[in-house]
Amino acid sequence: MKTATLAIFILLANYAEAQWIVYDPTVNAQQIISQAENMAKYIQMIDNQVQQINTLTYQLQELQKYNQAFGNPAALLNITGVTGLVDDMTRPPVGQSFGQIQVSSQGQQAMTFNGSGLYFTIGETFNTPSGSQIQREPTMYRENAAVENTVQNYTNVLNDVLNRRRTIKDNIAATTKKLQAATTASEVQKLTGVLVGLNGDLAAADKEVDHAVSQAVVQDAENRDNTEKQSKARTEEQQTEFSEALTNYGTTFQPISGPPTFPTSN
Repeated sequence: MKTATLAIFILLANYAEAQWIVYDPTVNAQQIISQAENMAKYIQMIDNQVQQINTLTYQLQELQKYNQAFGNPAALLNITGVTGLVDDMTRPPVGQSFGQIQVSSQGQQAMTFNGSGLYFTIGETFNTPSGSQIQREPTMYRENAAVENTVQNYTNVLNDVLNRRRTIKDNIAATTKKLQAATTASEVQKLTGVLVGLNGDLAAADKEVDHAVSQAVVQDAENRDNTEKQSKARTEEQQTEFSEALTNYGTTFQPISGPPTFPTSN
């Protein structure tokens, strides 16, 4: 009986030991500390994210303020004065080159030129005292036609430049007014660039007139040089012809070396 009771007691003791939860204060405290550290790191991470969001929000606000103050350059596409400036800078020139004027100058043109009624034409023919009609030599008058063409070229360039100057000055005035009303730095910078370009275009147009004047002056100087050259050449030829005529005369008419003889009557 005692043996059976002892066996039952041992079995109950083993069963009770299997059902009990063992509590370790050290391990539990370490788990609480680890959990607290993890929570602190998570809170720090959240705080960092909040700071980043605040920083980005501040930067976005500053960027918006910058765009309000300076404007967006990419949005400024239709700037006053740009179209007129580009059109004028890309238009073909009106004036002719020096070589084009000389090649196109023909003598017949000079014979009929009257300067819009200012001069009398010399005509392509003339009459001799005996009444014969002589055709003029066109090549002799090509240099005169060249001068007349350079003057006409200057007139064409001048008229064109005067018209362009009016347009350019109107664009300068419109751009200046737009500049006064500009509200952003980007608009001011672009309009200022347009003004610089317009003023440069105006100066370039004036230079075209100067170039046309210089062509006329150079052509006139070349004509004067040719006239002087032809005069020198003619003088040299006349002197040579005169010397040759004297030599031929001396050869043909030899002086009589002996006494003169007269015929006698028988």
